[in-house]
Amino acid sequence: MTGPRSAVVVNPTKVADMDLLRRTIAEGLDSVGWPEPSWYETTPDDPGEGQAKQAMEEGAELVFACGGDGTVRAVVTALAGTDVTMAVLPAGTGNLLAANLGLGADAATGVQVAIDGGRRRIDVGVVDGQCFVVMAGMGFDAQMLEGTSEVAKKRIGWIAYIGGAVKALRNRPMHARVILDGRPPMPRRPRTVIVGNVGRLQGGVRLLTEADPADGQLDVAVLSPNNLAHWASLAWGVVRRRERVPLMETYTASDIEIQSLSYQPRQLDGDLIDPGRQLKITVKPKALLLSVPRPEGDPDLAYDVSVAAEAAEEIREAARE
Repeated sequence: MTGPRSAVVVNPTKVADMDLLRRTIAEGLDSVGWPEPSWYETTPDDPGEGQAKQAMEEGAELVFACGGDGTVRAVVTALAGTDVTMAVLPAGTGNLLAANLGLGADAATGVQVAIDGGRRRIDVGVVDGQCFVVMAGMGFDAQMLEGTSEVAKKRIGWIAYIGGAVKALRNRPMHARVILDGRPPMPRRPRTVIVGNVGRLQGGVRLLTEADPADGQLDVAVLSPNNLAHWASLAWGVVRRRERVPLMETYTASDIEIQSLSYQPRQLDGDLIDPGRQLKITVKPKALLLSVPRPEGDPDLAYDVSVAAEAAEEIREAARE
C-alpha cells in the first residue's frame, strides 16, 4: 500500500457511533490505497496531547483529531513545530477550527479533505505552554463558557451558549491593561479581550474580519460595551461586518499581554483554563501543518469544501453498508 501512515486521536465521549467512525475512516483510506490508521483514545487525564505524541513516535505522518475543541487543541499542542499533518474530524458541540475551515460535522468529508492533499501551514498561539489555533480570551467570553451547561450543549449545541451569555451580562467590566509587542500599556475597562488566529465564532459570526491564520500575527479585539444598548450596537456592527464596529477596538500583534486587577475566567479555543489576572500570549508562526479543503484545480488551497463534500458521498455509502 502507498500513502502516509496515519493515526486517529479520538475522544470517544464525543462520538455517537464509534463503529461507524472506524468504518468511515477505513473505507476512505482504503479507497486510495492508504494503510489502515492506528487508533488512540483520549482520557480525562490526557485529552489528546500524549496520544498524538505517541502516534508520532510510532511513525504517524498524518494525525486525525476527532473530538471537540479540547481534543483538537491537545493534538495541536503535540504537533506544533513538526512536519506531521493534522486533519480535523469534527465531533462535539464547538468545533471552532472546523467551522473556520467549512468542514461542518461530517467525518467522511474530513477524511476526503485529507486524501485530496490540501495542506497549509498556519500560526499557533501559545499560553503557558498550551497551544490554540482559533481564539483565546479573558472576560465575558470565558464567563459565558463558565455559565453554559454541559447538558444543554449536548442537547441543543452552540445555541446553549446564549444562556451562558445572558448570565455573564450581569458581570462588571474589567480594570485591565493591554500590552502589544512591548509597547506602552493601554488602560481599558473592557468586558472582554479576545485574541484570534481566525475570525469566526460560534454560529458563524465573523468577529475578526481581517484575521489571517498564516501572517505571523494574532488579531486582538477589545470589547467595551457597558449596557444592553451598547451590546446591541456592537452585535449589529459585527453581524453587518462594518469596517468600524462601535465599542470594539482591533489591533494586530505577535506578543500580547492582558493584565487585570482581579482574577478573571480565561479560555483557549472554547476550553476554560484556570482563572488568572494575566493572559500572556505569543505566536509560533506557521507552526502547524494543517489539512485544508482544496477545490479542484485551485493551487491556492482556498477554504472551499464543496468538492470534497461531494466526493465524500462514496465514503459515506461504503461505511453504511
